[in-house]
Order: sequence, then structure tokens, then C-alpha cells
Amino acid sequence: MTLVKDDLSASAFSDHPQVYEEGFNVKTVIGIVFLGLFMIPGSIYLNLIAGQSLGPAAEWTTIILFIEVARRSFTTLSRQEIYMLYYVAASLTAGVGLALSGGPFAQLIWYQYFVQSPGARAFGIDDQIPSWISPGADSDAIVLRTLLHGEWLVPILLIAVLHIFNRASAFTLGYGLFRVTADVERLPFPLAPIQAEGATALAESSAGQESWRWRAFSIGAMLGLVFGAFYIGIPAVTGALLAEPITLIPIPFADLTRNTENILPAAAMAVELGLGPVLTGFVLPFWIVVGSAIGALLTVVVNPLLYDFGILRTWSPGMDAIQTTLVNDIDFWMSVRIGTGFAVALIGGWSILSGLRKRSGDARREGSKPGPSGGYGTPPGRGDFPMSVIFGAFLVLTVGYVVLSWRLVPGFPILFFVFYGFFYTPLSSYASARLRAITGADLQFPLIKEATFILSGYKGVDIWFAPIPIFNYGGQAQAFREVELTGTRFTSVLKAELVMIPVLLVCSLLFWHFVWGLAPIPSQAYPYAQKFWQQQATMQALWYSSTAGSGFESSYLIEALKIPYMIGGAAFGVLAYAVLAAFNLPVMLIFGVIASVGTVPHAFIPQFLGALLGRFYMERKFGRRKWMRYTPVLAAGYACGTGLVGMATVAIALISKTVAPLVY
Repeated sequence: MTLVKDDLSASAFSDHPQVYEEGFNVKTVIGIVFLGLFMIPGSIYLNLIAGQSLGPAAEWTTIILFIEVARRSFTTLSRQEIYMLYYVAASLTAGVGLALSGGPFAQLIWYQYFVQSPGARAFGIDDQIPSWISPGADSDAIVLRTLLHGEWLVPILLIAVLHIFNRASAFTLGYGLFRVTADVERLPFPLAPIQAEGATALAESSAGQESWRWRAFSIGAMLGLVFGAFYIGIPAVTGALLAEPITLIPIPFADLTRNTENILPAAAMAVELGLGPVLTGFVLPFWIVVGSAIGALLTVVVNPLLYDFGILRTWSPGMDAIQTTLVNDIDFWMSVRIGTGFAVALIGGWSILSGLRKRSGDARREGSKPGPSGGYGTPPGRGDFPMSVIFGAFLVLTVGYVVLSWRLVPGFPILFFVFYGFFYTPLSSYASARLRAITGADLQFPLIKEATFILSGYKGVDIWFAPIPIFNYGGQAQAFREVELTGTRFTSVLKAELVMIPVLLVCSLLFWHFVWGLAPIPSQAYPYAQKFWQQQATMQALWYSSTAGSGFESSYLIEALKIPYMIGGAAFGVLAYAVLAAFNLPVMLIFGVIASVGTVPHAFIPQFLGALLGRFYMERKFGRRKWMRYTPVLAAGYACGTGLVGMATVAIALISKTVAPLVY
């Protein structure tokens, strides 16, 4: 059975750079400190007022700033140095869940609100929240709004330890997944070249070279600047100056569900009007995009039928796209997607075994042996680590998670912690990494943790705050592929992580302490937090109360996990893959379907239009090979342009909020 059959073969992406160089040096250290001191507070502020992180703004803005400083210092930045700046910027400004950014101690600010939220009081759990996660609502540490208080010591130490564990686990398991998906299975990672080509284009600019990469990057950047000015700039600036922002283009998408509910009941209809999905359609393999469009169309067609048969019984007229997708997930699609997720894992397991057998046969015929790091054909100079060390480190970290969770919540069955850490996390991470490697899309198994908490029969709220080792590290495998494509040694990533961790911990604690001291969070000073945090806290309290022992029982989750639908989803995925392979058809179709089925179809229409434009016009105009090299650079330039607009508007908003309270 053919593993990947498409006009864009996996081998097109499997070539390794000829030379690997070190990307970590004093410039990277300066970049880490700069990001910690200047980007983290901006990310905190943008999150509290708009619910967004800096994202590409921090990444590309930092790179361009350092290039200009280097140019005026009569030096240049290499491709490896530029990518390491990108890597640390993305890591330092990443979110920590619940749309919170600004480092790991953002969780403390959320917990201080949760313990005194109306939702926690309404469900009677405000006095059951453990002290190792937050002081009580009447504590001086919360009344005085300070993180530098003795009662925060245990929560701060716990979050610091867990942050170190999480970064180390992501590094070890992410590297192992990369070795499996990239080195063994030779999967393409279609979105990885975007950052790699962007770093290459900026490196050429730093060296004063004019090439096709820089021209393509500049075109993409201008597109991002112009479109971002209308999409991001005008709403942000007018929102800072006026009572209501002026929005010319719907953010994040135009919701048409209420307009089509009479014709297509229970079908979420939405269209994203940004250029980002179009450029993504340029980059992704054509048959992946076609499969995604088929999955979205299938969802729109099937949902009204499921509604007529009474399967989608929770939906009611008047719901928007998000509400429609949520209730349809509970009734049907969540179980189906869990099944298709297992199908991805099963197909991946078959692919791994086939790849290992093929490579073992080739090695025996050629008289070769596995490489020194335990892999097959590991490129020399890439800075690989021994797999025995990686595997051992992951085991030690997982044992640490299990022991810590058991010590904090001794009444919960320890076998669940063992299952999460040693079985579920590697399996779900592999399924996600493999889907990313093929389609560029992520894969999540929703509500697994919640289901086991409720079905276990445990009584107590503390289990919801325990550091359960249930993670998805699939995205880290793509990060290692990006590192490889830029010719950066993997040891550079390890060194950067060792420097980033203390800088992020210190800056996150100090800046969140400072921002919280300026005004209560949430409050009128932080509109997004004031608008949405109460709703989020109430929903969390609803879930947490299901194990509080107060007589409340949640049947929604139990009803949502339907075994027949899971089996049907798994069977559909495996059979569709087998049929496509048997008839010599592009098997990437099924992975595209799996990535989009049951979701909001807002991005799939512009993605499909982008794929058609690229396939039938751009490739004929520029040539297939040249166009395939252009598209990642265009996408990287577009992200840079929109990031610059976002950075400028955040600065305007910060100045506006700073001078607004002044009386003169």
C-alpha cells in the first residue's frame, strides 16, 4: 500500500540541507532579553483588551529590528540566527490557554479571579479551590492585588516547576515525533517551509543580496501591510479613540448561519474574508485542500439530514456558527472526530511499520547500519540527540508529572495519571504530528480529560487543577522540521530553551504583578477580560461542580461520547484510505476530509479558491517548480506585513490608554 500518493510527493520535501550551522549566540541572548522586557508586556496588554496575542507581530518585528541594528553595526544575521530569533519570539509570546498570553504566571491572574467569580460562588465551589493553586478570595494577597505575597509562594513554585516540565516534555517528545514522521515516514510538513523561507529571505536582505526570495517576501509583506491596515489597523485605532470600533471586514469571519438556517438547518455557515487562507491554499498540497473542501461540504450537506433524523437534537434556530458547531459536536461530530483521530493513528502505525521494514531491507541489501543516534540515515552535523537519552528523559519527566499529580490529589486513582502520561499523550501527540505533517492541520481529542474525571466517580474540585500529564505536542514536531529546513543545528534549540525559561519566568511574574496592580482584572480598564472572563469562569465552574459532590451531575459529556459514532469514524477513515490507495488515487484526500469534517467551514472556501488559482493559473504562468518555491515566501511576507500593522496599532492603543486618565 502506498503511504503518500499525490502529485506533490513526500520526497520533494525530504531533502536535507547540505550544511548545518549553530544559530544560538550572543545575538540570540540579546533577543531573548529584548522580547522578555518589551514584547511580553505588550502581549499581556493586547490580550486583556482584545483577547489576542502579539503572534506574528512579535516574531517578524523583532527580526526586522535586529536586522536593521545589525546593518547599522556593519554586520549581518545568518539564516540560522534569524530563525532562532523567530523561534524564541514565538515561544515567549505564546498563550497558555483560555486566550491568556504573557507567560505561565498568567494562570495566577486567572485563578485569582476564578476564586471570587460569581460562577464559582453560584455552584458552591469557591471555598473548595485548593490553596496550592490560589489563595482564598478574602486573602490579603488578592485584596491588595499583589503576586509578591507569601500566600502566592506555593502556587508560584508549582507553576514554575510545571513550566520547566512542560518545555522539557515538549522538547523530548516533539523531537521523537519529528524523528518518526520526518526521518522514518518522510512526511512533507507542508507549512514548515513558510518560516524557513521567510528566514532565508530576511537573511539575504541582511547580507545586502537581492534575490527572488526577497522580492517575493516584499510582495507578501506589502499585501499584509495593505490588507492588515483595513482588517486590523482601522478597528484597533478607532476602538482606541471612539466608543465603538469601525470594522470594515468582519473579524474573524462573516457568520451566515442565521441567514441560511431555513434552507440548511443545523449547518454552520461562515466565510473568512482575509487573505491568509488564500495564501495557505497556495502552500498546502492541492489534494489536501480539495479534501478539506469536501469535508466542509459534506458537513454542510449532512447536518440538515442529521437534524431531520433527530440526531442533531440540541440545535435550535437563532444559533450562530460557534453555537451551532458546539451543540453539533455534543450530539454527533465530536465522537466522529475522535474516531477519525484514531484512524489517523492506525494509518500512521501501519506507515511506521512499513517504513521500518523497507529501511531495514534496504540496510541489509546495502550492508548499512543505523546511524549513531539510533535513526536511519540521520544527516551528519544536524545536532541530533541519542534516542535513548530522549526516551529516558521523557520517561523521567512523565514519572515526575504522575508523582506530583498523585501527591496533590492522592484520592484520585493513580492509574489514570499513568494512562494519560505514558499512553494517551504519546498517542494523541503522534496522531496530531502526523496530521500536521500531511495536511498542516492540528488534531485534538476533545473532552477526554473531562470524561474520565466524571466517569471515575471521584468527588472533589482539586482534580481539575492538578498537573495531569495530558498534552498534545504534535506542533513541536513541525518546529523541529522548520529548524532542519533552515540548516540550524538542533543543539541551538536546546541552548535557547535553557536561556528562555528563566527569562520568561522572571518577566512573566514581574509584568503580571505590575499590570494587576494598575487596575483590577477584569475591570473597565481591560475590556476583553471584563466581557468574556465571567462567561469562561461560569462554564468552568459548571464542569468543576460535576465532581464537587454537591449532587450536581452532568449528563452532557456522557451523552456526547457515543461509542458507535467513534467506531464509525475510525472505520470511515481507514476504509477510505484503503480504497483510495487500492485505486491508485491521491490518499491525501482523506486526511483533508478528516481535518475539516464537522468544523466551522469559514476558511475552506478561500483556501479552495487559493488552491485553484495556484494550480490552474499561477503554476502555468510561473512554472510548477518555481511557483512551489514562491508560495512559502509570499506567506511568510504576508505574516510579517500583518504583524507590523498589529505592532503599530498596539503601540497606538497603549499610548491612548496611558494618556486617557490624565486630566491635563
